[in-house]
Amino acid sequence: MAYLWFKSFHIVGIVAWFAGMFYLPRLFVYHAEAYEQPEPARSILKSQYEIMEKRLYRIIMTPAMLLTVLMAIGLIYTEPEILKETWLHIKLGFVLILLGYHHLCARLMKKLAKDECKWTGQQFRWFNEVPTVLFVLIVLLVIFKGSLPTDGATFLTVAMVLGFAIAIQLYARKRRLAQEALESQT
Repeated sequence: MAYLWFKSFHIVGIVAWFAGMFYLPRLFVYHAEAYEQPEPARSILKSQYEIMEKRLYRIIMTPAMLLTVLMAIGLIYTEPEILKETWLHIKLGFVLILLGYHHLCARLMKKLAKDECKWTGQQFRWFNEVPTVLFVLIVLLVIFKGSLPTDGATFLTVAMVLGFAIAIQLYARKRRLAQEALESQT
């Protein structure tokens, strides 16, 4: 019974943690683009994004990350034989990357607050795709364990995910170019 409790709250933690990891880099995009605004809008936006970033990171993301990790430890404690599974080792490697990403977000947040971050909105858009890719890989590992499918449906799914990511980037570029054209006309 303990296993099911650990698993339930592990999933709750994952959902909350990823919600934050999907949204915080999007705030970084807006924060970086706020520097392109004239005063006083720049200062107002920058201040508001700093508040939103700190609250998201401290109140949602970090507690959710801790819940995810603690419940994972509980899962392994209740079923230690799972540590012999290769897919779990790969998953834990991806989780380590996510933990690094989480802490990199904190560093970027501090740099943005000090006006020391040189990343552009476009660079943050690409940065925002990292947790999505890791999320998909981790879910596939957990569901399929040691037998990832390699049929046509799998390749179609991967192509669709890549297509969505590319479409999002192209749409953002189109919007940015349209905005620049509008600004150059005025």
